[in-house]
Amino acid sequence: MAPTFSLLRQTLRQLALFTLFALGSWASAAEPYPAKPVRIVVPFGAGGSTDVFARLVAPRLSESLKQNVFVDSMPGADGTIGASAVARAAPDGYTLLMTAASPLTLAPVLQKVPYDPVKDFSPISLMVNLNGVLAVNAALPVRTMQEFAAEARSRPGRISFGAGTSLLRLIGEQLKQSLQADITVVPYKGTGPQLNAVLAGEVDAVVDPFVGISHIKTGKLRPLAVLQSSRSPLLPDVPTLEEAGIKGITLGSWTALLAPAGTPPAIVARLSAEVTRIMALPEVRERLVTLYQEPVGSTPAELAATLETDLAKWRRIAKDSNFKPN
Repeated sequence: MAPTFSLLRQTLRQLALFTLFALGSWASAAEPYPAKPVRIVVPFGAGGSTDVFARLVAPRLSESLKQNVFVDSMPGADGTIGASAVARAAPDGYTLLMTAASPLTLAPVLQKVPYDPVKDFSPISLMVNLNGVLAVNAALPVRTMQEFAAEARSRPGRISFGAGTSLLRLIGEQLKQSLQADITVVPYKGTGPQLNAVLAGEVDAVVDPFVGISHIKTGKLRPLAVLQSSRSPLLPDVPTLEEAGIKGITLGSWTALLAPAGTPPAIVARLSAEVTRIMALPEVRERLVTLYQEPVGSTPAELAATLETDLAKWRRIAKDSNFKPN
């Protein structure tokens, strides 16, 4: 009986293995990724730089994944509402976060947020490095940073600066200190609303990530300085802030794609490869160049390293600043 029992036990083991393999293969075949539409959450308002990038990428990602990829704007609380929604979402690759750096690198430094920017997300890929320009409503009678500083000093509290993110509010506070002027920093829910506000004359100045450059060309906005290490090819006559005598203020931001922590590595790797491919497409690069943004693309590990480095940087800057979050 022993040989027969041993043979039966071996057969049952083989059947069990076969069943597990078959079930796994069936499940895999029944639910290939993606098997349903993919949602990209943008934690800022429509019309801002992140929204523009998301709507540039989404149709191309839809084409390559052969599934609908749609953009869902969830603005509010410096981008932390949308980021929190993604952190709590199922880690299945169907809810993604496309965000500027501030909800992950600055907001957690300045306020209590309902997520851990390192532990609660699976990094997918960097997309672009952001640059920006300090611009004023054309009705403001200034053409240089020196004239802007003089105007602000002569009218304490009357010159206003629109800021759609914590990062931009911090830049506004840094400007106040550097110019030794009482400038009123007005918060908005994203760069789109802040751009609309300066165009409407609700505020006098903004730092815009070049989405509003068309309004500079039409004369509705007047550029005073660019926030980068060298002059912009799109605005070659506009000095950098450092050339204008203001040191230590840079935009230093980026846009990236992330998923909830625990998303399967195979899905993360596929999405990372697709995003990197899309960022290299000539028509995408040409569009980003018109916005003067630098397309990059990265591995998940590179994005994770960038996130941790920037968190440390903003902790240091916030500690040294008199910035008071709202």
